[in-house]
Amino acid sequence: MQKIAILYDASQAVLSTFDLDEVLQQILVIARDYFRLQNVAILLLDHEAADLHVRRQIGWDEGEDKIRLPIGKGITGIAAQQKRPVYSPDVRQDPRYVISAQTTRSELAIPLMVRDQVVGVLDCQSENVNHFDDETVDLLTLFSTQASIALENVRLYSLERRRASQLEAINVIAKEMTNVLDLPELLPKVCRLIQEAFQVPQVSLLLRDEEELTMRASHGTLTGGTLEVESLPLKNTPWKQAFEARKTLIEDDASLNRHGRLFPQTASRMSIPLISYGQALGVLVLTSDRRGAFNLSDAQPLESVADICATAIQNAFYVERVRKLAYLDGLTGIFNRRYFELRVVDEIERVRRFGSGMGVIMIDIDNFKRLNDEFGHLLGDEVLRQVSSILHQQVRRLDVVCRFGGEEFVVLLSQTSPQHSLQVAEKLLRMVENHQFPGVPRPVTISAGAANYPDHGATRDELVEAADRALYAAKQAGRNRACLATSLVATPASTRRKVAEPAPEL
Repeated sequence: MQKIAILYDASQAVLSTFDLDEVLQQILVIARDYFRLQNVAILLLDHEAADLHVRRQIGWDEGEDKIRLPIGKGITGIAAQQKRPVYSPDVRQDPRYVISAQTTRSELAIPLMVRDQVVGVLDCQSENVNHFDDETVDLLTLFSTQASIALENVRLYSLERRRASQLEAINVIAKEMTNVLDLPELLPKVCRLIQEAFQVPQVSLLLRDEEELTMRASHGTLTGGTLEVESLPLKNTPWKQAFEARKTLIEDDASLNRHGRLFPQTASRMSIPLISYGQALGVLVLTSDRRGAFNLSDAQPLESVADICATAIQNAFYVERVRKLAYLDGLTGIFNRRYFELRVVDEIERVRRFGSGMGVIMIDIDNFKRLNDEFGHLLGDEVLRQVSSILHQQVRRLDVVCRFGGEEFVVLLSQTSPQHSLQVAEKLLRMVENHQFPGVPRPVTISAGAANYPDHGATRDELVEAADRALYAAKQAGRNRACLATSLVATPASTRRKVAEPAPEL
């Protein structure tokens, strides 16, 4: 009857709530009262650290419940290691005993098992020597199965709640993604939504850029990582494996890979390939500062999120491509004047925020009308294409080359000084002059005028006008040369061509 009463009360405690601490507290009270125990505790196994920690206890000395017992140490650790009850009838004679209460004289540790895996230990201690007889040990062993059921029920309940929360998060992310088609806006939003929904310390998006992956966005709490829009090597990195194999890669201890860290605090990581319509676009990287933070149960919902994001990114790519076509010059393939008008305003705003300089170079092909008249418009068009190609190849990736109209081009230089702008203009002069244009028996040359923000203008119109005056000065000085603007004050159109001075001949 005692056995039935104990199991009934324990079952009621297990079914009363899904709060782990409440269930464990009720089980401990039952164990204390039925078996007349002074000290009783449930210790849970930390698989990552391979040790036991006290989750709930009654009667332990103050501070002792903070200890952590490695597997195999102490009577409790040995029970977890051997997966069977371990009994010490007199702890004073037992070197295995680890003190938790000064009054303890006998101890019984029973592993808590879910299927064949240890999840914790029920630790029972008495002030009496040899307190536990065979029948009591059997009863407590049966009783421990109720504690195991409690742990498993709480785990399953927590898992179901987590899955429901993840499904809700996936639904929210899917709805949010359909509303954003602008790539620069979409990528940070993807990282933020995933980081908040799945409670991951850091989420990063790496997208393919030719033969490399580039970090395009990142959001989270980790610091000191790779800067955005920075190319990352593909060789011997986990994101390369995930990208090329098109399979999710989980690293329980990512700190072992010194060449594959996006953040110094990286301890574990999950890399999920972004695939849309069979095409690998990049990798979604989730990073934690805790080892073993990701498991296979996390992979499926996150892969669903990655598929949603990949489709949204692909759609944004298409939209960006269509928009870019509206900003491309049909003859040369470089950006047109419409794009320059938008980009120069953005660049001025960026410079105002961060304090770095920027430059504008106006370029004109010398005597282009005569070249057209002499050799025909088809050859003239080819000269325009080749000049635009030379300009594009000779500037940095962050700089912008546009066809301004007719035979006139404009170059937008980021993070540059007036003298550097002039040096770039002179370099472009030399490259064009030394190029052999097929079908043109004489050299093709250009003239250039450079102006900088804030030295020569504070607005788009002032900068373009200053560069245009410098270009006209170069033409007046004999062509095939570059001039730097010298005035910040705008002048009337009838006199503006006289303000700039030519640079010395090279």
